[in-house]
Amino acid sequence: MTIDNRQSTIENPIDLIIIGAGPTGLACGIEAKKAGLSYLIIEQGGITDAIRRFPVNMTFFSTPELLELGDIPFTTPNVRPTRVEVLQYYRGISDYFELNLKLFTKVSEIKNQDKRFNLVTDSREEFTADKIIVATGYFDYTNRLGVKGEDLPHVSHFYTEPYAYSQTDVAVIGGRNSAVETALELYRHGARVTLIHRGSELGAVKYWILPDIENRIKDGGITVYFDSVVEEIATGSLVVRDKKDNKRTTLPIDFVFPLIGYRPNEPLLRSGGIALDSKTVIPEYNKTTFETNVRGLYIAGSVACGCETWNIFIENGRAHAKPIIEHILTDRENMAEVRSETDVSEETICP
Repeated sequence: MTIDNRQSTIENPIDLIIIGAGPTGLACGIEAKKAGLSYLIIEQGGITDAIRRFPVNMTFFSTPELLELGDIPFTTPNVRPTRVEVLQYYRGISDYFELNLKLFTKVSEIKNQDKRFNLVTDSREEFTADKIIVATGYFDYTNRLGVKGEDLPHVSHFYTEPYAYSQTDVAVIGGRNSAVETALELYRHGARVTLIHRGSELGAVKYWILPDIENRIKDGGITVYFDSVVEEIATGSLVVRDKKDNKRTTLPIDFVFPLIGYRPNEPLLRSGGIALDSKTVIPEYNKTTFETNVRGLYIAGSVACGCETWNIFIENGRAHAKPIIEHILTDRENMAEVRSETDVSEETICP
């Protein structure tokens, strides 16, 4: 079903709006289309925009078949696909299914209004639907250090490629995949890398990368500070504190990458009335239907894991689409039955 994406209004609501055109959002769109629902996918950037902003040379952990959507094979000669291959595959998926998309449109607020939802964008456009699926992931919102100097221009919470940092001193903060892969790539392109991690050892790291980072630390190619936290960042330096003895060390640093994890778009979720865990930011939702504490408002994909971003990936997040659409269809059937029974009872009332 093709709709004019400018006509989802209060007067002309559609069945479903999906916020986010990542792999899970696309999966929800495919299932909605198969079910005959009128739907629209609204995305703040381009198709799979978060993946587009991943490190340029990234190789995925998942094998191709675990990234497939709509029973369309993902073919590649590689055991694990590259970022470019993944981007090309999902663009092809969108074209193949002719998905209804409104791109470069950021939803800033979800309003629950009289059994329907009204979405407001940054440009003050409004869209109305009976049901909403939030599939926004978490890549746009990073965890922060909360220290002085974190917003200086030489500090970035996102890493793309190494070439600008050759022959410079770079601090990478974190101990999981993003930090480790960044540290290794910077090292191999001529940067002098210092890895700073609050834990006593590295966290969850891809098994084929772990020996590499361990050997680079062992041979001194990458300097590491375990059990340490950054206390302040300045132009040309940062202060790191050892958690065990509280010793502070000032390091000469040209660039800083705090890569300490991500979190969902809390303001957007809260605007729709979704309850969030105060510690993990995990939304309250039914684990079978993915409906939140707000009836008709669903979450799908990695947004469901809050700050525990190591629990949901593309390969298991894409599976949320079918049960959500099935529940929406069941709910519609139940509502139709209720309306039919109400109409019959009204007709039998004596004048």
